[in-house]
Amino acid sequence: MVYTRKNQRNLSSAERRAFVSAVLELKRTGVYDQFVRTHIAFYVSDGDVGLRVAHMAPSFLPWHRRFLLVFEQALQRVNPRVTLPYWDWTRDNSPASSLWAEDFMGGNGRRGDFQVMTGPFAYARGQWEISVNVTEGRFLTRDMGRPSHPIHLPTPADVNRALADPVYDVPPWNSTSRTGFRNKIEGWTTASGEARFRNHNQVHRWVSGVMVGAAAVNDPLFWLHHAYVDSLWSRWQAAHPGSKRYLPEAPPPEGDPQHGRVASLRELMPPFDVTPLSVLDHSGIYRYA
Repeated sequence: MVYTRKNQRNLSSAERRAFVSAVLELKRTGVYDQFVRTHIAFYVSDGDVGLRVAHMAPSFLPWHRRFLLVFEQALQRVNPRVTLPYWDWTRDNSPASSLWAEDFMGGNGRRGDFQVMTGPFAYARGQWEISVNVTEGRFLTRDMGRPSHPIHLPTPADVNRALADPVYDVPPWNSTSRTGFRNKIEGWTTASGEARFRNHNQVHRWVSGVMVGAAAVNDPLFWLHHAYVDSLWSRWQAAHPGSKRYLPEAPPPEGDPQHGRVASLRELMPPFDVTPLSVLDHSGIYRYA
């Protein structure tokens, strides 16, 4: 049966509780930290040697689509009624949004150390100690909007500019690709200051704290953010039915700087036993409300 991923603002109180409880149970059993380890392991950049699948590459969208689905399936083993909600950051775009409620994601970090003190994922509540990290930090941190170096959340116009590009991705298939939907939505640019980051990247930096970098999964907000990014990919697919659904279709040839470094349409995306082709259509599994 096809299930629905809802906008978090439309969840009932019972649905919020069920989602939070399932996430906390995965944390208690150690399953959650496996997802953190996976993201850290596959968070590689343009300059790294070898295959890049999770970021700065065409497979950014299909890799995370699969990552989200595997996590959602883990949640559903705890509670079969739970699905991933999404956060539309073009609409719920302030620290006053219902997203940050005490019974859901909790609020901003406190001054000084940016430790989140409210909500179910606050370290002080005793159920959310960060044990897998790239730093020594043990508690969830946020610094919304980064007042010391201000940044804003993306607007509908920002999203629409990405959605309007009819080409999925372009050479050199990395963070320097100047056009193509994938990099416009992932959000790497050659600009400076706040303009350096767009859409997906901009949101990570607006939340700040542990949401910046490879260990971003330590903030459960990660899943709501990426569910929205996945929904935008779905919208792009529907808006451009005549476009190539994924590029590159064939592996870059020998001699190409990206040979062996990006996954083409029919190549596996580790650590998953799936190809970009196999995850292009999710309509038989879930839909977005």
